Amino acid sequence: MRSISVLALVAALPALALPSLVLADTVEAVDAVDQVVVTAGRAADKLSETPVSMTVITAETLRQRQAVVVSDLLSRTPGVTVTRNGGVGGSTQVRIRGAETDQTAVLIDGVKLNDPSSTGGGYNFATLLAGDVDRIEVLRGPQSTLWGSQAIGGVVSMLTKTPDGPLSGDATIEGGSRATAYARVGVGAGGAWGGWRVAAGSYTTAGISNFNETRGGKEKDGYHNTAVSGRVDLNVTDWASLDARLSYAEGRNEYDSSLPTPPYALGDTADYGKTKELVGYVGTRLTNFDGALESRIGYAYTQTDRDNYNPAQAEPKTFDSRGTDSSLEYQGTWTINPVWRAVFGAETERTWFRTASPPYDTVGSRHAVGMDSVYGQLQAKPAEGLTLTGGVRHDDHDTFGGATTYQAGATWSPNSGATIFRANYGEGFKAPSLYQIYSPYGNSDLKPEEAKSWDLSVEQSLLDGRVRGSITYFNRDTKNQIDFLSNNTPPNFGGYANTAKTQADGVEIEGSVEVNSLLTLSANYTNMDAVNKSAGSNYGKDLARRAGETASADAELNLPNGLTGGVTVQYVGHSFNNASNTQRLKSYVLTDVRVSYPINETFELYGRIENLFDQQYETITNYGTLGRGAFAGVRARF
Repeated sequence: MRSISVLALVAALPALALPSLVLADTVEAVDAVDQVVVTAGRAADKLSETPVSMTVITAETLRQRQAVVVSDLLSRTPGVTVTRNGGVGGSTQVRIRGAETDQTAVLIDGVKLNDPSSTGGGYNFATLLAGDVDRIEVLRGPQSTLWGSQAIGGVVSMLTKTPDGPLSGDATIEGGSRATAYARVGVGAGGAWGGWRVAAGSYTTAGISNFNETRGGKEKDGYHNTAVSGRVDLNVTDWASLDARLSYAEGRNEYDSSLPTPPYALGDTADYGKTKELVGYVGTRLTNFDGALESRIGYAYTQTDRDNYNPAQAEPKTFDSRGTDSSLEYQGTWTINPVWRAVFGAETERTWFRTASPPYDTVGSRHAVGMDSVYGQLQAKPAEGLTLTGGVRHDDHDTFGGATTYQAGATWSPNSGATIFRANYGEGFKAPSLYQIYSPYGNSDLKPEEAKSWDLSVEQSLLDGRVRGSITYFNRDTKNQIDFLSNNTPPNFGGYANTAKTQADGVEIEGSVEVNSLLTLSANYTNMDAVNKSAGSNYGKDLARRAGETASADAELNLPNGLTGGVTVQYVGHSFNNASNTQRLKSYVLTDVRVSYPINETFELYGRIENLFDQQYETITNYGTLGRGAFAGVRARF
């Protein structure tokens, strides 16, 4: 692993102080460790009994950090790096533990999001705003046993607000630098019969030049996003319920592309794209055998439409695509007795895409594939403080055939939750995308990408939970990774093949200290080597755009009069823009400050300054990044 920088070491001090105290027998159990999580085991589990390395971003954290863009918040969590082609709305890649962005499974209320028409079939975080999100669970490491294809790096699972109680709502409106304006509102109600909630939001910004201004970019590239969502939950009987959810988002992003004249480099252009995303789900939940068996049957549908335009051309549309994914699933959770629990299910999924690049290709491609899956995971609690899990999944794909993945993990807490030891082994796979199979560069003989990973961690709580820390070591090997091989053979001059291998290993450190009732400090630090293990000239070199070191430190102050303030400092170490490691991206430090004050029980004023010291940096060579920005707004609960 890399040497630890001084700045990152300082950021991680709250956690580094703790491993030597792991065996302290005077520590009392802490309830906060046992918050309930649902993504790791596809069922409600105590966090202290979950073997998977994960970070939970709570509703309170979302409120404190004044979150708008989800990827910005994810970039401050352990093991996660984010790169973006320019400002907000530009293509955004989220990588977990050095895996490809297309190897991240993204969920909203359990429905997997992806774009079947994209090159790798992954999810573009560009259009994802916090909106009605109430909680985010980030799982690190392969999770394909329960979550199927793409979960090689990990899982980002977002849970929206659940309707509860009498009619109520919340609203936010803010504005700030770069002519940015953001507004959202949500209203809902619930009771013993069930509940309902609707929400809507709008975001707009004049943006920055996607072509870095320090390299000559002048024309700003704006972004606009509008989203609506709704859900209904209906308790039909004491053993049966129905639920339905629907969300729709529409965005328009301006971007810069290659100039039409030599040297054909990135420059200011008038290109823009339009994106429409639809997510729907309808399902039923059944409870049988006095609550021992809980079943869910659901149908999910996602659709992504992407169109790109260049107004300088006679035929302005340059790209036209649509991708859909529909799945029918059964999941059962059987509490056999207080010691044993089983989670099992079956799913059938159909993915379809259409893509064309006018005016050169107006016909394009239209193809679909199907995949059938079965999975099961068994959890056992044979002794006080010990939890064991083991699972297996088999997927049968129309094109590449079958893939089987396994998982095994254990957690042990010898002193009622104050100390937690975790060990986990997981496997992941990613099915070839439709583009990689059926495009002009496609290969119908592609195999799925496969990964095997393991991690070990220890977590310690002291002083009734006021002091916490954890340290995790992880290792992952990925093979059969799909790469584009160039050659000199017309008409395509290359195609996709299973030639790439990668390896990633490292250490993640987290810590927090409640100094007193007013001040809380928290920090995390990741030291990672993500390297190319493919045969050839790039063997042993760093994977592109994966920083070897990342860290984040936060201070939150809560005064008795309700005034709150905070400071977040984020460090990202150097990386390389290309596989040959000839283009170096410099390390950088971003500092954000924030403040909020409740006027009364209904209204709260807030404001923040992002990139306080106007740090100049790049996450992708030649693409611009956001400088200093100031924002202020008001939040309401009614």
